[in-house]
This record gives sequence, C-alpha cells and structure tokens, in this order.
Amino acid sequence: MSQARRHLRPALFLAAVSARVATTGVAARRGLSAWPAPQEPGMEYQVEDLDQLNIIHVTGTKGKGSTCAFTERILRSYGLKTGFFSSPHLVQVRERIRIDGQPISPELFTKHFWPLYRRLEETKDSSSYVSMPAYFRFLTLMAFHVFLQEKVDLAVVEVGIGGAYDCTNIIRKPVVCGISSLGIDHTSILGDTVEEIAWQKGGIFKRGVPAFTVLQPDGPLAVLRDRAQQISCPLYLCPPLEALEEGGPPLTLGLEGEHQRSNAALALQLARCWLQQKDYRGIGELKVSRPSLLRQMPLAPVFQPTTHMRHGLRDTEWLGRTQVLRRGPLTWYLDGAHTASSMQACVRWFRQALHRRQRPSRGSEVLVLLFNSTGDRDPAALLKLLQPCQFDYAVFCPNLTEVSTVGNADQQNFMVTLDQVLLRCLAHQQHWSRLDEEQAGPEPGEPTSSLLAPHPPEPRSTSSLVFSCISHALLWISQGRDPVFQPPSPPQGLFAHPVAGSGAGVLREAAAIHVLVTGSLHLVGGVLKLLEPALSQ
Repeated sequence: MSQARRHLRPALFLAAVSARVATTGVAARRGLSAWPAPQEPGMEYQVEDLDQLNIIHVTGTKGKGSTCAFTERILRSYGLKTGFFSSPHLVQVRERIRIDGQPISPELFTKHFWPLYRRLEETKDSSSYVSMPAYFRFLTLMAFHVFLQEKVDLAVVEVGIGGAYDCTNIIRKPVVCGISSLGIDHTSILGDTVEEIAWQKGGIFKRGVPAFTVLQPDGPLAVLRDRAQQISCPLYLCPPLEALEEGGPPLTLGLEGEHQRSNAALALQLARCWLQQKDYRGIGELKVSRPSLLRQMPLAPVFQPTTHMRHGLRDTEWLGRTQVLRRGPLTWYLDGAHTASSMQACVRWFRQALHRRQRPSRGSEVLVLLFNSTGDRDPAALLKLLQPCQFDYAVFCPNLTEVSTVGNADQQNFMVTLDQVLLRCLAHQQHWSRLDEEQAGPEPGEPTSSLLAPHPPEPRSTSSLVFSCISHALLWISQGRDPVFQPPSPPQGLFAHPVAGSGAGVLREAAAIHVLVTGSLHLVGGVLKLLEPALSQ
C-alpha cells in the first residue's frame, strides 16, 4: 500500500473537522478556531507524501483563478509537467483537476476516482469527525492523489472560498503563496469587512514560506502584514506590471482586461520564486535592487521577464474570464464577475472592447445583457454597476442549461428548486426595472444606446425578459444567427411576450449583436456548454 493511501485517513480527518473552541474577531462570531480540533488517539496528522508535492498556493477574492492560470502557463512554458486544481468548473467537473493545462480525461478521472473512493469508504467510521468528505473536499483529496500518482513537477492550487479553514489548507509546505485582490465576498462565511476577509485569506501563510500579494487597501494590507509577521512568513508586495515592462517590450496577456495586469504581475513573482528555489536558469535578470520598504512591506523583485515568461503570459487561456467569442453578427463577451470589484473590472473591460470594435458600415447594433446572481450576492448592487453600459435588452435566467437537467449532472444544484431560482430571476428583473426608472439618462460623455432607426428601442421599463433556462435565453438572443448554436425550433409560445416578440424582430435585422454574459460563473459555464459543444466531449 502506498504512503499516500496510508495517510488518507488523517488527511480526511483534518479536512473534515470544524473547531469547537471560539477565538476573537470573525472566528469567534462564526464558531471557528485558529487551531484544528483535538485529534483522536492514533490520528496524528502525517502527510509526508503530500509534503513532497511542489505546490504554489493562491487565494484572494478577485483574480485568484486567473493568477493561477497565468502561473501554471508560465511554468509549463519551461517544459515542466504541471498540475492545476481550481474551482468552480464551468462545464464538467474534470476541469477542476488539470494536467499540463488540460482537464484530466474521463479515463484518468475514472482510474483515480474509484480507488480513492473505496479507500475512503474503508477508513470512515461512526465518529462525527471521520466520515466521507463532502463534494469539494473529496475533489481536493482527489486532486492531490492525481498529482502524486501522475508525478507532476509542480501543482498550482487555487483556494476554494476561504483560506484559513479551506480544505486545501492541509498543504503544510507550499513552495510559495500568493494573494490576489481582496474585497467583500461570502460574508456569511468569511466576515463582514474586508479586514476580516483578509485575516481569513492570510490563513494560507506558512512559517518561512515566501508569500506575495498585490497592492491592497491599507486596512487589509496591514492585516496580511501582521498575520505574516506572527508566524515569520516573509511577505512581499508585487510591483505593478509597468515596472517589469520598463526598458523592454510591453507584455502581451492572453486574458483581456486591465485588471488582469495585476494578476499577471503576481503570477510572474510566484513563478520566478519557484524557479529560483529550484535553481532554474533563466529566471529573469534583476533590473533594480529595492531594499526599501513600501507601506512597511518589502517590495518584490523588479526583473526583466524571460522569453518563457512572456510566452506563458501570452498563451494563457482561462475560459469564462474576459473571454470573447465572435460568431457571425453575434459577439459573446463572457466574464463570471460576481463581486462588486470584479463587476467594475468587467464593465471596464466590456466598454473598452466595444470602443475598439469594428462598427458595421450600415444597420443597427444591439447590446444585450444576460445576467444571473446566486448565493449571498447583492444583485441590486451588481446590476447598478452594469447600468452605464446602456444595454438595449436585459435578459435574466437561472443557471440551468435546459429546463430538464437530465444529462447535466455536473451542472445540477440540488439545494434549490426551479421555482426558487425563477423567483430570484424575477427579483433581478424588478431590480433592473427600478434602476432603469431611476436613471435619468446617460451621464455627460457616456455613449447612448447603440440601437439605431428604423427600430427604436422599447421603453426602458419594458426592455427586460426572464427565461426559464439558458437555452431559451440564447434562442431568443441569437435568433438562429449564431453559426454554431443551432438548436431545434423554439418551444411554442417562447416569444409570445410583447417584448420578446418585438425584440426578436430587432435582433433578426441587427447588423451586430453584442452580448455580455456575467454575474455568475455557473451561468457562464452553462452558456459555454451550449456555445462550445466540444467542451462537453
């Protein structure tokens, strides 16, 4: 029996415990502790095999997935065999566990799933502490198991929701840690303030392990600094990407949007730190030595990115994040922004992309929003941030690919009913209508709606629709004009609503249709499943 299998029981124990002793601050209010619960006799935590993995551990509120994608692609450009664990998946659960940038195959998933599942079945007992792990915990254990068995050179691991209490935090000896931009998110779990959230995210710091963070507001930055100092974790502040570009050609990023530059800057530091520790050549020549402290925190090295680093940044792909699909007259803009800060970045990216677009020589252009928001998000706040885009139509639907979820097990949510998600979509529509009524008009200098004569837009209060699933929403938006998305004829009465009927004519005759899909990564995943059928194979 392998070392990894022998140590599954204690690893499972640590992943499953919830501490019983409360401490101060957010931990006290949520019944959490900074220490694991007392272990049963003979359950000492030993994971020597997991310690052998070279792991880059990344958390944050916005951009941690993109940072991981940049980091993994940079290191893969050096010829290294990489593992990558991320969440959530967009189309299939296999996307969460990647080898060399690709989701593991169905055969590899099956090969590793059943032995791990059976082993965990053997180790569980009647104790409340040791039972079969929940969904995300199981996938976390499986990812580590796959990386060990497939003998990757390194693994980039994205933290789930939290940090201190995230089940990925069974990692004791990461090579380097990173924290992307912080903001308010998952307040029912992480805290009501960005400082509390920073405390949680800083929980991935380990004694003596270097860590890097992007520039944060003073409050959370101070929390991260103090947390790192308490355990002697060297924490560095990433210089902006402009500092690394100075004196050389500009860096080309595979992911669009200005906010991706912050993620790329962090990724470069994480990759270089790993390469430096492993004594790789070509880690990037230092451009200037900066021993001084910025905001009482050491500044990370400013260096000249290598050719491998440049190619890695340029070739990075990360589905559903500032992604553009151009299909005949339709252009789909996909970004799973679901926090206030990420939505602001999404809006900036979308408007910049529209500004750069090639306008049709004749005919009208239509702007469509496809939106949904789930969990404890504030949909009204997110929708308000979208108002400056001046959409002609706002479409709302649940994160259901089809009304019937048969055959879509990877995208099912058994915690809610169809009635519940439709009621939430109707609430989104009401929020949008209220915001539309409150909006007197575009601000000075703002572009107005691009819908041109001879089809004037419907009154703003009626320019929104709710559909029961993503497929029906895409049917209405595309009107059969997307060369790839060509489903059967729409159900009878689908366009019976007056707005749907009149809008269908406008969409059929438009010279260009620009569709922003945002608010939920699960919505983006459902859209991708339909627009890119190859992703389901």
